[in-house]
Amino acid sequence: MNRIQFDPSRTVPVSEGRIGLFFEDINYNLDGGLYAELLENRSFESRRCYGIWDDYKTEADPLYAWKALSDANLSIRTEDPVAAENPHYLHVSIPSAGAGFANQAYDGIYLKKDMSYKVSFYARSKEPVMAQVVIFDGGLPAAKAEILIHGDQWKQYVTMLEAPQNVVKGVFAVRFESPAQVDMDWFSMIPEDAVLGIFRKDLFDKLKALQPGFMRFPGGCIIEGNNLDNRYQWKRTIGPKEHRVYNWNRWAVHGVPHKGEPNWEQTYESPYSHYGQTYGVGYYEYFLLCEALGAKPLPVLSVGLACQYQSTELVPMSDPAFQEFIQDALDLIEFANGDVTTTWGAKRAALGHPEPFGMDLIGIGNEQWQTDFQDFYERYEAFEKAIHAVYPDMRLIGSAGPDVLTDRHQDAWKWIRSRAEGNENFAYAIDEHYYVKPEWLYDHVNFYDEYPRNVKVFAGEYAAHIPGKAGRFNSEAANSFEAALAEAAFLTGVERNADVVVMASYAPLISRIGWAQWSPDLIWFDGSGSYGTPSYYVQQMYSLYSGSRSLAVQVEGEDIYASATQDDEKTYVKLVNRADATQEVAIEGLELDGEVRVVTLAAPLEARNSIQDPEAIIPKENRMFVMNGKVTLAPHSFIVLVK
Repeated sequence: MNRIQFDPSRTVPVSEGRIGLFFEDINYNLDGGLYAELLENRSFESRRCYGIWDDYKTEADPLYAWKALSDANLSIRTEDPVAAENPHYLHVSIPSAGAGFANQAYDGIYLKKDMSYKVSFYARSKEPVMAQVVIFDGGLPAAKAEILIHGDQWKQYVTMLEAPQNVVKGVFAVRFESPAQVDMDWFSMIPEDAVLGIFRKDLFDKLKALQPGFMRFPGGCIIEGNNLDNRYQWKRTIGPKEHRVYNWNRWAVHGVPHKGEPNWEQTYESPYSHYGQTYGVGYYEYFLLCEALGAKPLPVLSVGLACQYQSTELVPMSDPAFQEFIQDALDLIEFANGDVTTTWGAKRAALGHPEPFGMDLIGIGNEQWQTDFQDFYERYEAFEKAIHAVYPDMRLIGSAGPDVLTDRHQDAWKWIRSRAEGNENFAYAIDEHYYVKPEWLYDHVNFYDEYPRNVKVFAGEYAAHIPGKAGRFNSEAANSFEAALAEAAFLTGVERNADVVVMASYAPLISRIGWAQWSPDLIWFDGSGSYGTPSYYVQQMYSLYSGSRSLAVQVEGEDIYASATQDDEKTYVKLVNRADATQEVAIEGLELDGEVRVVTLAAPLEARNSIQDPEAIIPKENRMFVMNGKVTLAPHSFIVLVK
């Protein structure tokens, strides 16, 4: 019989809210996803992106996702736009009644019966004309509203569409009842149940159900950009949405061969070359999202290095422009926490939130590493000195590179620990990333046992990647139970070492089905619905069932992994059985005898959830009677005992 011995006299503290979220705009999970906006390229600023490693090109493609209906003529103009920051708008020439245009809306419009949808746009026309906003379902109108456009100055028009029926992959269209010449821009269609009028409800609800302790945002590689012009600049993402400068998405060219790889000098264009960032959700909305989720905000900022995987571009530290990156960090802290008398606190208040957001974490760089050319160490030190001179209590998250068990990872830790010896405030935690085979996670359950405790770890991006299923442009098949079970096992080691691994977040978080650049992902969705993967439920079980201290444990047995936490009222024991067969375990050191609540996640390794069967694998709760500490574990199972 397998033996698991816990020692309640040897414990380490568990940080409150240590299981969190990492949100990056990838896989069309913001525009086209969590942002409840249903229309695509709504402001006619789309760009087509392509190129080779370290040399990326973009060209305007403002009519992407739009098409003419009947004999309408569509063209793009820039004279006297709604907003100079986003100058393109649509000019529609209507020669006959009934002509108009349509939007592809990713893979079409989905309506829920009896739901209302807020539709808006800007328009101007020298002659009055009646426009009809229509959702077509199989060629027939399913919902429609009429709007009289009049006046030769830009004006915003707003109407509500009522859905009398469910619609799957419908068409959003605007038709005109008479010949006309009309300028139009900034279309929007948002369901009435959007959380805060911003976030898609089913996706928000799934994030909320994880009870996350923090949310890291907005990336990821996206903060670095494939070049510095493409990087995420938070100051451009606040204020009126019409004035937020559209940006192409770094993931639009994901898949470009690295320098030296076969065909790396041939121009590359991905299937998602029009992937962009409208910033309908910007930094202010991210803070609102964190607040609504009850999660601490953890923004991550650029240090003046473009994505080191994709580019060599940087701003030298000797260039005065480098100080702008540091100033952006100082201004962001003031935006989040400053009172209304400060410059950036006043800007936050003007947006509708006079109370500070209470941010106490900030990330310096994404997954940067030191090279002979790219001086990340010196950049981090400059940020640390400047931030702590003004905000000594701000907790900084550093980087140990994009992987573990490499020379650059070990070198980073040597540098970090040497600096921390003379400055305990140098870094609160170091962000570690690992996308690895399931076997690696099983083999490295004890990965953090010997880590020094003076600088903490943030396991900021991790996931089990099954060879042949995970990776670029792959599908939901990567999220099988095989991956989730390995993650559950590895997290027993993370939980046992909760005094050093103080934060952890799976990545990526969300993906739109059929629009993915990266898999696996925690949540998948389409226009009609969403589902949590088995990995989602592993995260949820670690988040919901946790005490304030983690117990020392010794495991004797094959393919068994265990951890336990306690608070003053309850004990939570987590057990993983990797084996193909049922296993018996004898638990010692804890008083578990009697009736125990048990939460079980178990399935065949190849099984997974889907949009058609979203709850094929979910935690199931019941009661079991424990005698002499003996517990039976089903094959391929992860359970939590609550006593």
